Amino acid sequence: MRYISTRGEAGSVDFEGALFSGYAPDGGLYMPKEIPTLDYHTLRTWSTFSYPELVKELSSLFISSELIPRKELNDLIDRAFRRFRHKNIVHLARLKNGLNVLELWHGVTYAFKDLSLSCTGQFLQYFLKKRKKHVTILVGTSGDTGSAAIESVRGESSMDIFVLLPKDLCSQIQELQMTTVIEENVHVFTALGNSDEIDEPIKELFADADFVRQHNLMSLNSINWSRVMVQIAHYFYAYFQCTPSMDVTPLPTVEIVVPTGAGGNVTGGYIAQKMGLPIQLVAVVNKNDIIHRAIQHGDFSLSESVKPTLASAMDIQAPYNVERILWLLSDCDGSLIKTLMEQFYMSRSLTLPEELHRKLSDILRSCSVSDEDIVQAMRRCWEENSYLLCPHSAVAVHYHYRQLKCHLSSRPRCCLAPASAAKFQDAVLRAKLVPEVPPEIQALKAMETRSTTLTREDDWAKTLRDRIEAVAKHRQT
Repeated sequence: MRYISTRGEAGSVDFEGALFSGYAPDGGLYMPKEIPTLDYHTLRTWSTFSYPELVKELSSLFISSELIPRKELNDLIDRAFRRFRHKNIVHLARLKNGLNVLELWHGVTYAFKDLSLSCTGQFLQYFLKKRKKHVTILVGTSGDTGSAAIESVRGESSMDIFVLLPKDLCSQIQELQMTTVIEENVHVFTALGNSDEIDEPIKELFADADFVRQHNLMSLNSINWSRVMVQIAHYFYAYFQCTPSMDVTPLPTVEIVVPTGAGGNVTGGYIAQKMGLPIQLVAVVNKNDIIHRAIQHGDFSLSESVKPTLASAMDIQAPYNVERILWLLSDCDGSLIKTLMEQFYMSRSLTLPEELHRKLSDILRSCSVSDEDIVQAMRRCWEENSYLLCPHSAVAVHYHYRQLKCHLSSRPRCCLAPASAAKFQDAVLRAKLVPEVPPEIQALKAMETRSTTLTREDDWAKTLRDRIEAVAKHRQT
């Protein structure tokens, strides 16, 4: 399996090359040159698999056995899931009124990012040990990616991780999960800006080819193909849990509702669909609605500013993974995607070509959800089921309740739940509900913290560059 850039001007790489990259050298994102398709027999066989078994099967399609032999791949994935609290790793909660909630948050940081990053961390360690290399990881986070990335590599001498988070725009628990990790290889920066603003210095450093090469700079945001690859498994597991039958042809369609920020998770869903899984995808956003506007009207343009919402991890204006979806929809036309993305990043505005917009609206449904909608969904779900939703999960569940009210679609539906309500106590209180706080979450509030503040007056890229160089120098002495 080879990987090529969505912008068509970078050479192909293998999985290891894609894993250790940020953006491709031409500014694009790496994607498999070919998407494997699965026949009815394979889907029937996979329908009995556990979640870890699905991750193993899917990963083996995208990682050649010459790079990681199958037995070692299986061992890495088993090791990745050892710290998960639920015996099934993920769990489907079957609630009233046909509400199915797939809990993806049983990892160390109580968020779905643990699923892909725990595996990605194991893949990294495998290659670094084999090649006797060191890497520098640079991550921007709107909430959950940073803590999951830190947990996947903390204490590893072969990796230093630098994380930027927007000060006071994550939940208190999200911030504490990052700033309380006092490890020599963990470096956390709290920036006085929003999620899109913290992406700018990261892009600037990745654009410096010499700096990237000198420090083996890479990303663990969903820029990284490995993140998207592991997330494909959510969709197969959700489908097999929710389909009414695997004994008919064609197989029934299941609707999967995806709370959407940077678009990495829904990209995994579209790849699952292209592989032959009969799912209908719904991308549900908060008031930062660029993906919704692109699907409904072809308007892929930035708003004046990021709007803070209760679903803070989705407070993103520039969802970079949409580039991957558009590339697939354009029949992998790198030249077209390069033109469109350069226009978008230069002018902050893009009207999708008519044919591309038609294809996008064919594969994705969408809606935008307000904070009041989130609160109402959290309250209704508690009143009907005594079940607490996090605000991001409530974004998806709002869509389900809206469909019930309109008597639309009788097909089974699964709402992805990306995080535990325990991480968003303020939102739970806003819904006039009582937070459930696990002891390990409560303990964070009494722990020592360490981070570097980046003010508006600072040159964030220079500060990061200087710190990375200082850490590298210290490591060599």
